[in-house]
Amino acid sequence: MTETHTFLDQLTSLLGEHGLVRKPDAMARYIRDWAGDTLGTPLAVARPANTEEVAEVVKRCYEQGIAMTPQGGHSGLVAGALPDANGQELVISLERLNSVRAIDPVNFTITVDAGCILENVKLAAFDHDCDFPLSLGAQGSCQIGGNIATNAGGLNVLRYGMMRELVLGLEVVLPDGRVWESLNALHKDNRGYDLQQLFLGSEGTLGIVTGAVLKLATRPTQNRTALLGLPSVQAVIDLYGLARRECCDLLTAFELIPRRCIELAIEATSELRDPMEDAYPWYVLMEVAATGPVDLGSMLEALLETGMARELVLDGALASSDTQSAQLWQFRESMLEGQRRRGEHLRTDISVPISAIPDFVARASEVVMAASPACEIIAYGHVGDGNLHFNILPPTTVADSDKKAHLHDLEELLFEVLDDFHGSISAEHGIGRTKQAPYLARLSPIEREMVSGVKALFDPKGLMNPGRILPAGPPQQAKAMINIP
Repeated sequence: MTETHTFLDQLTSLLGEHGLVRKPDAMARYIRDWAGDTLGTPLAVARPANTEEVAEVVKRCYEQGIAMTPQGGHSGLVAGALPDANGQELVISLERLNSVRAIDPVNFTITVDAGCILENVKLAAFDHDCDFPLSLGAQGSCQIGGNIATNAGGLNVLRYGMMRELVLGLEVVLPDGRVWESLNALHKDNRGYDLQQLFLGSEGTLGIVTGAVLKLATRPTQNRTALLGLPSVQAVIDLYGLARRECCDLLTAFELIPRRCIELAIEATSELRDPMEDAYPWYVLMEVAATGPVDLGSMLEALLETGMARELVLDGALASSDTQSAQLWQFRESMLEGQRRRGEHLRTDISVPISAIPDFVARASEVVMAASPACEIIAYGHVGDGNLHFNILPPTTVADSDKKAHLHDLEELLFEVLDDFHGSISAEHGIGRTKQAPYLARLSPIEREMVSGVKALFDPKGLMNPGRILPAGPPQQAKAMINIP
């Protein structure tokens, strides 16, 4: 205990009184994520103000054998950045590393600290007539470092790709405190292994990202948004195929929304009203955007005429202004709050081939309802990249104490169906703690060997975000736990 106090006193001397949080009440906001999940209380919360301070904190933790939990904007959904219940992990918050270092509008790049909030990066790009196209519901609070660590996706993946496609260079503090600086603003660089890609999606288990060079896009000068009513999931997929061909690369978003989500959105946001006179089983929220003399209105109208002629589209609401567009997107944002108000439920972020979405939704719904006839299925997602959120609300008859186990059993059934479709159990949220077991169970022996080898190379002591993705402990011990020969 004395050694721990001495260590924390040293960190206070390094970071200042505001740079190290030690009182339990002050640490409360660092132990809860967007979903309201909590795990435990950290040893303390370090709040370094620059890369050099991050490196020094990490170096001292490495020397003392202190486990570290890198943390961004608390918007994760797989308990990847929450401190363990043992009270022995030092949370390292990047919130004070929040500067935009440079913008090059000709090279279409922006260099930022990892603690920059996504929305602030988007605004900085906007001021230079550019766009940083990553778009998330949590963009007002999530941080770039967390976006990189989880390889964030969001609404615009079908046009711009995941975070992996938007990062050109990185600055990373390695688990022993050394700084790897590779802030190259090169759009083409074919020199051997692409090391920075190892950190994208690594969830802070290989090091702490402190800076990044991000790829910008041209800022759209016009967009058109439509909310459409459709008869079936198959009609949604058929319309998507038509939209990709008719709108080409101008198609920015194409969201699948069931009727129940429209109702949840209206319940959560009092100013929302039913968007159409009649209710439909399924809806599509789509958007096209462009820069220059492109007639998006005529393009979208022609698409909808064809969709209606083929009986894919039954009705629609088209936005004629930015205000109306924002109102249509409010349905997509508010339905999440509507789900959260329903209490504990199963959240998933699975993916299947786009063409398989109708068959998967039908088969998965059949299996889940057979096991739990009174549950409520809410399946929605990003059609353009095959990413579905197949969420399940437990029956009201299930006791609160039994809900977690009941939902776990349904998740296992869902993942078994997913395996038949050669899908992924995580399309954008990551693995963290909550998906570790199903992730490890689906790794081939060769994949297990490679994954554990990467961890052992970067973090031989197993101190960097232990227990996320792989079991806690030194990599050799974790290797035995996941049965690598």
